[in-house]
Amino acid sequence: MRVTKMFLAPAFIAVAALTLVGCAPTATTGGTAAAGSTDNAAVQVGMITSATGPLAAYGAAYTAGFEAGLDYATDGTGTVDGRELDITWKDDQGNPDTAVSVAKDLIGKGYQILAGTVVSGIAVTLAEQAAQNKILYISGPAAADAITGINDYTFRSGRQTYEDVATAGTFIGDPSGKKIVVFAQDNAFGQGNLAGVKAVLGAKGATVDGVLVAEDATEFTPFAQQLLDAAPDLIFVAWAGASTGAMWTALQQQGVFDAVPVVTGLGDVSTYGAYGEASGKISFLSHYFASATDNEQSKAMIGYLEGNDAQADLFSPDGFVAAQLLVQAVREGGGDNVDDMIASLEGYTFDSVKGSITIRAEDHAVLQPMFQATLNEGSDGTWSPELIETVDAKTVAPPVSAAK
Repeated sequence: MRVTKMFLAPAFIAVAALTLVGCAPTATTGGTAAAGSTDNAAVQVGMITSATGPLAAYGAAYTAGFEAGLDYATDGTGTVDGRELDITWKDDQGNPDTAVSVAKDLIGKGYQILAGTVVSGIAVTLAEQAAQNKILYISGPAAADAITGINDYTFRSGRQTYEDVATAGTFIGDPSGKKIVVFAQDNAFGQGNLAGVKAVLGAKGATVDGVLVAEDATEFTPFAQQLLDAAPDLIFVAWAGASTGAMWTALQQQGVFDAVPVVTGLGDVSTYGAYGEASGKISFLSHYFASATDNEQSKAMIGYLEGNDAQADLFSPDGFVAAQLLVQAVREGGGDNVDDMIASLEGYTFDSVKGSITIRAEDHAVLQPMFQATLNEGSDGTWSPELIETVDAKTVAPPVSAAK
């Protein structure tokens, strides 16, 4: 396997929602083998993700997971039925313009398979490139619901926002008749989370209200009291930035955790100690953490990562799944004929790090289990997640997208 390595760098994580509409030149089309290809020719794969930029830590976890998954899915050979996988890594820098430029260059060189990116806006633009040029695209950890069903040529290897929000709802059982308050900053991120909870849990019968706080606020006691006065069945917190610690402290001091369940998303390993004294009282919805599963694929991924001085993190499974999908597309779809590769992935059910996964044929949603977790403090003062419950894939499955 020929691999052009990307440099993995730790970075401060951030939430990005970048958008850009791209256009592309004419390239090879689906259903037609690349010019000059033979049965044993190497399959060219372009991997585009953030090696630098605000989401580089996510890109690093995805990349390491992909390499572990490729080792597992090819039994360590890096080949599929004797065909070498010629994998080229490219840095999108978290920038849509860069990603589109890189994608166009790879497509122009005859690449019919692209994968990657942790940024939702970039994934959407790469999906557009895939449809315009009739190539196969497998997005990475990017969570935007819009990626599901966007076109026939686009698949995803991670969860989507709907599955996050639906997992939050499992902390109160049937949402019908329940009251949920979204506590967030009054910005695009917070407003988006409020809209998402209304769309997902509101549609299941919950009453959803929001307590939105100015981004420059530094005193959170009045807002904590406002949450208590609302007497909800669940508080969903969506917060980022320098005020995070002060916010959690205010909720604890005002007794919010004693009065009502408080749920937020569990981030990557570097965030486990970020919740202060409130850590043990928060309920976490989780896409993945290393001790959430203990199956063959999980052991293989963790063992591979540890053998390469890395650790399993939030988006490691997304890379692992991407590798499994790639191998399936080449093995069953031929690696050259895009239409055949698409057909090989639609309806594909397989075992992976998180458990059994199905690629829904209708819109390419990734149906997968999710997790409930809590944080426990160790004797050394560090915090680590503990599995509370595995949420069945059917429970959090998004509705079939009508866009595709």
